Amino acid sequence: MQKFKSKSQKSKKSKKQTKKEVPTLSLKERLAQKRKATQARKELTSLLTTAAFGGVFFGILIALVGGIKAAVPAVLSIFVLSLSYKYPREALFAFLIYVPFGGTITYYIGNSPILQLTKDAFYIPALIAIWQSCKKQGLPLILPKAIRTPLFILLGLCLLTLLFINGGQQLNPPPVGLLEKPPNEIPIGMGILGLKVFLGYVPLIGCAYYLIRNKRDFLFLSRLQVSLILICCLLGFLQYLLLLTGVCEGTRDAEGSALFKATLEARCYFGGSLVYSPSQGVIRLPGTFVAPWQWAWFLISSTFFAFATGFTDPSIFWRLTGLGSLALVFVNAVVSGQRIALGLVPTCFVILLLLTGQIKNLKRFIPIGVGLALVLGVAMITNPVVVQERLDSFSSRWEASPPQEFIVQQFEENWKSVDSPIGSGLGRATNSARALGVTKLVETYYPKVLYEIGILGLLGFVGLVTTLTITAFKTYRSIKNRNFRSYGAALWVFILFISYNTYYYPLDVDPVAVYYWFFAGVLFKLPVLDKQEKENTNSQQGTQKKPLSSTA
Repeated sequence: MQKFKSKSQKSKKSKKQTKKEVPTLSLKERLAQKRKATQARKELTSLLTTAAFGGVFFGILIALVGGIKAAVPAVLSIFVLSLSYKYPREALFAFLIYVPFGGTITYYIGNSPILQLTKDAFYIPALIAIWQSCKKQGLPLILPKAIRTPLFILLGLCLLTLLFINGGQQLNPPPVGLLEKPPNEIPIGMGILGLKVFLGYVPLIGCAYYLIRNKRDFLFLSRLQVSLILICCLLGFLQYLLLLTGVCEGTRDAEGSALFKATLEARCYFGGSLVYSPSQGVIRLPGTFVAPWQWAWFLISSTFFAFATGFTDPSIFWRLTGLGSLALVFVNAVVSGQRIALGLVPTCFVILLLLTGQIKNLKRFIPIGVGLALVLGVAMITNPVVVQERLDSFSSRWEASPPQEFIVQQFEENWKSVDSPIGSGLGRATNSARALGVTKLVETYYPKVLYEIGILGLLGFVGLVTTLTITAFKTYRSIKNRNFRSYGAALWVFILFISYNTYYYPLDVDPVAVYYWFFAGVLFKLPVLDKQEKENTNSQQGTQKKPLSSTA
């Protein structure tokens, strides 16, 4: 009884203590909060009213010139630009959410070229607002400090190319044959767009750094990313089932070479163009993205984020969600028909186990590994034909064109064909710049950089990513908190892998072009969160010790 009484007294005391810990606001503070909320509502109403008037005005003008199809995206863009500038934090989260669904949204609204740039309507105003805020507070936007010198050197080299190569092509176009028609192109516009594609997302490092203020923000971001992976992978698998059951026809009724070519006409509810010709054993799914190979790189990059959350999140629910999304990434790597995803997803998983040190935690790894193996094993046993087809396709492609030979051949070709030591012009090998002039198809990243900005620019880029990788390594090694350190290790492996991967050009397009720079910023913020956690722990320990010392 005495024990029971003492326990009940303790619980009463703890309840009282809890009640005491809840901050009670004074009347003055409550009124201040109310005034702040009213002011925020007024600002939002004023912003929406201005954006509505501006949007309708410009919408009418654009509708008169380009029709309603061009006017609707323009009006939406004005709203998005205004809100993103006013609320940069929310805009950055919206930007991250939009990236994996951009392809699907674009084709649902109308496939306007303007919609391809919608994600930048979130990013650019948010960047301007964050830059202005940094300027006011005297904070640097380019982080970490170590990358500033190589970044400015690379930027200087790019400006030389833009000025002398793109500018020269603009002012003094190369001569054409007597009966040939000169190409209708804007080389300087190509150069600006090429520079934006090449280095336009570097400031995301600073944006992500300031977006994450504390552990709560970090967990929200990491869980949001895993949720996006889960949703996208479920939609990707649903797309496969719809094609398999005949709800979507794909390219099964096509003839000749069309059986092997991804087309927008074969689109199946989500994403863009695809090829599904079961008679030929050919399948290339886009998931929620515009093109199938973007989906492949989404799956590859998602391996890192799902792994990080699956092994480090403090909540068991989110650890299981992370591992569930990782299993779905594996499943999609098989069913999507993307050979590069089939090869790299399991490879990246093994690399992560080794380089992050998670393989040492056998007690934690065995149940997770068994669960993952069970899910994948059931999927493989129930679909042996699909798995065999994908493996055969992968091995035949490897034998027909080994990646290492392909990369060397691309290096040799572009080394010989580049016009000068500062390149052939920014944007000249960038796929998205083809609307502004003639572009060359270069299917590997470093040779593409070599062709556009020459050997000097290529060396400058290698210097930048090497500095970033080394700084990222030092940063994650400095973290003491186990969970932050493991998450940082996974992000460092991602940065290392993308920095020196030259097969295809993921750094030129979504989603890797965004994730690479953004999650580098998250990694550089982790030591700050680590310090905050340490201070919180020390202050809690100090609070717990005080009553004991006073009692003594």
